[in-house]
Amino acid sequence: MSTRIETLNPETTTGKSKELFDAVQNKLGFIPNLIKVFGNSPTTLQTYLSLGELLSSGNFSNKYREQLALAIAEENACNYCLSAHTAIGKMNGLTEEQAEKSRQGIAEDVKDQAGLQFAKAITKNRGQVSTEAIKAVKAAGFNDSDVLEIVLNVVSNTLTNYVNHIAETEIDFPVVETGKYTVTTN
Repeated sequence: MSTRIETLNPETTTGKSKELFDAVQNKLGFIPNLIKVFGNSPTTLQTYLSLGELLSSGNFSNKYREQLALAIAEENACNYCLSAHTAIGKMNGLTEEQAEKSRQGIAEDVKDQAGLQFAKAITKNRGQVSTEAIKAVKAAGFNDSDVLEIVLNVVSNTLTNYVNHIAETEIDFPVVETGKYTVTTN
């Protein structure tokens, strides 16, 4: 596979990107290829990492954020993120079936499912959601803060989805492919 944006080698990377790579290595024990691509722009990499830290201190559990990531990645047809978040989701308590259902916007809990459906609608419609969609997610138990955090999850995950599309990032997780549950077209 040709790489359209370089996947940096952490051993030869210097400066701010090297510092950020080292932080990721210390946290995860390895540096995913997406991070190596992001390293071409230290500002973009730092933004991505900062978004992740902020989201982890928000209203949603790690497990639910992984479910959102799977729903968004499926809608954006990003195989890298489907692969990564299926693996990371399992580390955060998702079963194989829950990961698969999350991609479809389906959850065991009615509230969780409403949030997944809302995230898919935001993604599919580029933020142009109906008043009815907002009323439905709120009726399921989400408040204004939660709605905005769902939007932030969409933004953060769409950033990675789009970078992976542009870079054609080589998947370094067990491969999961999209296409089954998305109705979006190119």
